[in-house]
Amino acid sequence: MLQRIDLRPSFGSTVDSAHGLTRAVRTLLPRAAVDIASAAAVVEPLIDDVRARGAAAVQDASERFDGVRPPALRVPAEVIAASVSALRPEVRAALQEAIARARVGHAAQLPEERVSTIAPGGTVRQRWVPVARVGLYVPGGLALYPSSVVMNVVPAQVAGVPGIVVTSPPQKDNDGWPDANVLAACALLGVDEVYSAGGAQGIALLALGSLEQSDADGRVEPAVEPVDVITGPGNVFVTAAKRALRGTVAIDSEAGPTEIAVLADDSADADFVAADLISQAEHDPLAAAVLVTTSAELADAVEIAVAARIPRTRHVERITAALSGPQSGIVIVGSIDDGLAVVDAYAAEHLEIQTRDAEAVAARVRNAGAVFVGAFAPVSLGDYCAGSNHVLPTSGTARFSAGLATTTFLRPMQVVTYDRAALAGVADHVVALSAAEDLPAHGEAVTARFETAGASA
Repeated sequence: MLQRIDLRPSFGSTVDSAHGLTRAVRTLLPRAAVDIASAAAVVEPLIDDVRARGAAAVQDASERFDGVRPPALRVPAEVIAASVSALRPEVRAALQEAIARARVGHAAQLPEERVSTIAPGGTVRQRWVPVARVGLYVPGGLALYPSSVVMNVVPAQVAGVPGIVVTSPPQKDNDGWPDANVLAACALLGVDEVYSAGGAQGIALLALGSLEQSDADGRVEPAVEPVDVITGPGNVFVTAAKRALRGTVAIDSEAGPTEIAVLADDSADADFVAADLISQAEHDPLAAAVLVTTSAELADAVEIAVAARIPRTRHVERITAALSGPQSGIVIVGSIDDGLAVVDAYAAEHLEIQTRDAEAVAARVRNAGAVFVGAFAPVSLGDYCAGSNHVLPTSGTARFSAGLATTTFLRPMQVVTYDRAALAGVADHVVALSAAEDLPAHGEAVTARFETAGASA
């Protein structure tokens, strides 16, 4: 099922640089094609419609794409409360544990405010200011993700964002409201502004807002205030909408299908590796699952374990499609050094290290959304209860971007304070540079402060 790629004979002889290796790995293990350009042709008219008609356009799009028209855009407080009341005890306990662990992990990301003394009487203070309002998108297609509520809301709360909004697609089996477990997670986190809107129309609602309006039956849809930042994964139409509205709002990333890479040697447990590859293939037929190993014997054992496990899983067709696609496979390398080069070139969303001295190997990783170290840190732990975030860069973008974090919702702001003496000490340099750039008024803004006799300090 999994294609096998043997790099042992050719590694180093056909790849002339790190960039060459990156190109080679992309060719050998191409990410699943996601045609955002084609999706944009569908999305742009939807965005224009939401811009023009607001809530009515969102409702019409929900009826068209989700097959259900929500009773209202904003989910009533009593519906949210009923969802948490109906939550199964074991799910409630698991969500509460996930929330508690996520708070600890994300609190560690808070940056410190620092004051730098540039000169006597001259300082630059680095402030970190939370954005005022964020919109958090929670998918609701092939799978339903109350865990994504936790992963989006907790870092925003830790950052101190005062206005937090969640939107998620309406569900036919929940009277047109978002998934009951998603609503329950919102309740446990204290989020009461929740909208029943998915897809591109949900993203447009967050970015553009909507004025108060009445429907044909006289029901009033209250105004929706636009947000400053939108985060959260979604399908290709969600991604296309985020791309189209970037600049109107900030976004976290353009999420593609999920992916896992496992770097393993002959000490790894084949059944553990097989279970982990299958766990991510369960998300989507386009998901990528890649094993990079120094051991042909482990590769054989993993293939046997995968074949044995798949018939016992719930989503056999989805998993089979993902594992047999060109984006998945087993790569055999001659050494851990070669394996590290391959996984750095691949830049996986999730990277597991199942080798001897796994901590030391993990410390050498340069490119990954998140790294899971050792036999007892599977990716699924990070999906729910590790204390890390599961909204991570995909499609190789871990080479230059990072996962959702507390700092996603914070803006660095420099506060400059200089007294008269401190300004005088650097005035000549400011004047010289402003003259060199033919911007003399810049220099005059400094010298004006010293032209009046007895100017105040």
